[in-house]
Amino acid sequence: MQRIQDFIALLEAIAPLHLQESYDNAGLIVGHPDQVCTGILFTLDSTEAVVKEAIRKGCNLIVAHHPIVFKGLKRINGTNYVERTIIKAIRNEMAIYAIHTNLDNVLYRGVNAKIAEKIGLINTRILLPKPGLPEVGAGLIGELREAVPEGYFLQLLKERFGCGGIRHTELLGRSVKRVAVCGGAGSFLVPEVLRAGADVFVSADFKYHEFFDADGKILIADIGHYESEQFTNELLFGIISEKYPTFALHLAETLTNPVRYL
Repeated sequence: MQRIQDFIALLEAIAPLHLQESYDNAGLIVGHPDQVCTGILFTLDSTEAVVKEAIRKGCNLIVAHHPIVFKGLKRINGTNYVERTIIKAIRNEMAIYAIHTNLDNVLYRGVNAKIAEKIGLINTRILLPKPGLPEVGAGLIGELREAVPEGYFLQLLKERFGCGGIRHTELLGRSVKRVAVCGGAGSFLVPEVLRAGADVFVSADFKYHEFFDADGKILIADIGHYESEQFTNELLFGIISEKYPTFALHLAETLTNPVRYL
C-alpha cells in the first residue's frame, strides 16, 4: 500500500524543493501526504479537465510541472479556472503535486535534459550554474553529433516537438553544432548563451524586442512554452515507473496547451 508521500520522496530525490526559485510554488499544493495513493496522472498543467480525467482513471494524485496555485489566493469561490480546479480536486479528495523550477534546475533527469535528449545533444552541461553547484542551474548547452544546416535543424525541431510554428531570428547562413536549450521562458539566458558560444538557442516565450538580443550572433528558435516542456510528463513517468513498474501510472491525454495555431 503506497502513500502519496512515497512518490513525493522519489521525485524530490531527483529535484529537491530547496532547488526551486524563490518565486515558485512547487510541492504538494492540494491533499495530504499520508493519503493512500490509488493512481497517478502526469500532466504539464493541472486543469479542471485534467482532474476529471484523473477521476475517470481512478487516480487520486496529479503530478504536474506547473503549479496550479502560483500567486496567493485570497478567496476560493470558483470565479476562475484556478479556483474551480482546486475546488474540484478537494471535493474529490484529489492531491495535486507540482515539480516546477526545481526540476528545471537539475542537470540529470531534469526538464532541459529531456529537451536535449529529444534533440539528440551530447556533452551537455548546465548553462548558468548556481554558485558552487555545477550540476544545478538554468538552461543547458550541448552539441549535436554532427553539424547540420540551420534550416534542417529548425525542421527537426518542428517535427520532434510537434510545433504549430517556430518563431526565429534571421538565419545566419552557417551550420548548427552547439545548441543551448531552456524549457519555458528563457530569454533571460541570452547573454549567457552568447558567452557560451552557442549556434542556436531553443526556448520559448520571447517578446518582440527580445529577439533583437540575438544581435546577429546566434539563431533564436522559439518553439512554444507547451511544446518545449511537453515531454516532462514522460520524464516524471519514468522516474516513478522505475521503482513502481506495476503501479497505476498514466500520462494525461488531456491537451492542456492553451495556444492554437491557424
